[in-house]
Amino acid sequence: MTTQSRAIELDLSSGRIRAHRFGPDDGKLTLCIHGLSANSRSYDYLGPELAAHGRSVVAIDLRGRGWSDITRLGTYGWSNHARDVLAVATALGAERFEYVGHSMGAFIGLELARQAPSRVERSVLIDAIGIPEPASLIPIVAAVQRLGSVHADADAYVRAVRNLGIITPWGPVWENHYRYDLVPTTGGVRPRTDRGAVYEDMSYAATQVPRAFWPDLTMPTLLVRAGIPLGAGFIVSAGDREDYLRRVPRSQAVDIDANHYGVMTHPATAAAIRSFLP
Repeated sequence: MTTQSRAIELDLSSGRIRAHRFGPDDGKLTLCIHGLSANSRSYDYLGPELAAHGRSVVAIDLRGRGWSDITRLGTYGWSNHARDVLAVATALGAERFEYVGHSMGAFIGLELARQAPSRVERSVLIDAIGIPEPASLIPIVAAVQRLGSVHADADAYVRAVRNLGIITPWGPVWENHYRYDLVPTTGGVRPRTDRGAVYEDMSYAATQVPRAFWPDLTMPTLLVRAGIPLGAGFIVSAGDREDYLRRVPRSQAVDIDANHYGVMTHPATAAAIRSFLP
């Protein structure tokens, strides 16, 4: 169930960022980053679960998503998003912080480990560390194709997303997540998340070799792997999971009985992250 959070606005040199804080302002900072076409509300389950232990959990709308600024093309990509994350931590007064990233957010976590390993105390990578199995990308592309579409009203939009059948189990977190992103337009409503920003990040990802970042993971790192495939494939293959554990010295991994989306609202995910974060 969605729990109350507080919206905050941060003016970075790259643009204005909307975020949502769970827990006290003065707790240990845990920054949470969503996936490719998602937004901060995808943490409406995990945020309060982690904040219950005194953390200040801040989930961010990346630029081009949710209610953060939509900036010009050429300003996206993992490296630019990682610089935004660092700037958010600085703006919130934290030299060091914990990191939780889902999907593309996990890849941004790899980039953070390369850019500023001394600032990340611990890193949680939710269902992304390598190149996904090709079949798993078909549902991801289907989800992205909703961007720019116009629907008669919010109910029609949410129904269309739910009918894709890739978010299981469907529940209040995802209902609110998709409604949060809507703005009125001629003919009804449309997602505010920018298709151009998302496509640029997709193109950027295609040029990257995630395994090349693994040596930079010098901090304790937890992989939370979805144990149920997305469509006909896994975002994190079994081989990548085992190679990650062999090659990353301070690594741990846990498999969750959920798919790439369901992992974000699974109690076992919250329990694993709570156990990993001191």
